[in-house]
Amino acid sequence: MNSRPSIAFAKFAAPKKGSVFLLAADGGGLGDAAKACDPAGALARAFPVADFSGKFASPVEVLAPGGTSVDRLVAIGAGKVASLDDQAWLKLGGAVAASLRKATEVAVIVDLPGLQPDGRQAANLAAGILLRSYSFDKYKTRKERENGQPEGKKAEAAKPAKITIHCADPAAAKKAFASEGAVIDGVLLARDLVNEPANALGPVEFAARARELEALGVEVDVLTEKEMKKLGMGSLLGVAQGSPRGARVAVMQWKGGKAKDAPIAFIGKGVTFDTGGNSMKPASGMEDMKGDMGGAAAVTGLIHALAARKAKANVVGVIGLVENAVDGHAQRPGDIVTSMSGQTIEVLNTDAEGRLVLADALWYTNDRFRPKFMVNLATLTGAIMVALGQHYAGLFSNDDELAGRLTGAGQATQERVWRMPLGAEYDKLIDSKNADMKNIGGRYGGAIIAAQFLQRFVKDTPWAHLDIAGTAMGAPASEINQSWGSGFGVRLLDRLVRDHYEG
Repeated sequence: MNSRPSIAFAKFAAPKKGSVFLLAADGGGLGDAAKACDPAGALARAFPVADFSGKFASPVEVLAPGGTSVDRLVAIGAGKVASLDDQAWLKLGGAVAASLRKATEVAVIVDLPGLQPDGRQAANLAAGILLRSYSFDKYKTRKERENGQPEGKKAEAAKPAKITIHCADPAAAKKAFASEGAVIDGVLLARDLVNEPANALGPVEFAARARELEALGVEVDVLTEKEMKKLGMGSLLGVAQGSPRGARVAVMQWKGGKAKDAPIAFIGKGVTFDTGGNSMKPASGMEDMKGDMGGAAAVTGLIHALAARKAKANVVGVIGLVENAVDGHAQRPGDIVTSMSGQTIEVLNTDAEGRLVLADALWYTNDRFRPKFMVNLATLTGAIMVALGQHYAGLFSNDDELAGRLTGAGQATQERVWRMPLGAEYDKLIDSKNADMKNIGGRYGGAIIAAQFLQRFVKDTPWAHLDIAGTAMGAPASEINQSWGSGFGVRLLDRLVRDHYEG
């Protein structure tokens, strides 16, 4: 895996070596601490030459500047100081990371004219550096020729950058970063899981990764196929029956709240690879189906984040883990399965498998834990991408308060959701002549029909379904993410818990 930068915080001081990053306000203004790092005014001379005006996230650099012993000075535009919110500070951190290059010793001067950034803002900048610095290079073994190494030689790990963030209150920044860093670790875990190839991360291996959270104090149970059969999870097991790799349900409990308080629950679709089954997908693009467990990855990353920052809430994470493969035992179109709820399902399309996995996972969670609410995440439908593109996840809910809180958390973190409709008119489209329901409807409203299917397995419990097909994998690159697997959902749901459900 890539070398992760180390982050430290310190009081303002003019660095003597390495790369120094400064923030420049709209118009190119520098704070006093930033000016002290450039005694000869090299940046002031460079700004007009580079046509630099302090535009947000734009960089300008001077190599081997005069009047100082540092290697280079880099100014990052901060735009209008009054407009800097939490997400802007994250993006500024991303802009710093984008300009690190091969620097190993870095100082970032968090100082702006007319503003003395507080500890939280410095911590958000640090978090943005880590998010942007992530890359998935675990399986790269060849050394580039730039260092004269022969091809075929195992790649040497890059020396990680040591980044010191100079700010007015380093103690407050360090405290804020302890919490924010835990969330970033959860995001990076989710990215790792989504980026792993399916031959390395099947249901059994994914369950083992979930069990690693026990080191943080999470209680983890893993249900095997034998246990699932006893529970009657015919809907989930039907999806798995074409693969020799088996199925698992991992149950993660973080008990940070009061013992008597009912938990809140998050459920993730974990199809570690999806061929489409007998309703097989086209070959073009099928390699992306290693990411069809983005919902389970987000739930796992969320539980990591909550446990690592010692969230004061009781939280359950349940992930249904299967591989949807094809062999002589694979589920056929027209098969009828019995779910844990006792409801029967006619499987008309084996590529509409995620809802079959979630049906049993939702029922199991509701039946065992009686949660205050349930939120499930799933890379469920291409239809949601047709409706919303790749910048919003689809939100479906039977509870206005929960939907409103999710929308607010999405705006705060810029992991945005857009509420879609549910209704009886859509629900009747999954009625079946041969069973209680079928797993697909007509040609139109595919994302809504999938949500209506899931709603039949939640009873009256407040519930929301997030269709993250467009945002969890292959989403557009941003200031804080250059990875194919985005980790979408971890920061969103951590914010939901932080704002509304911690005692």
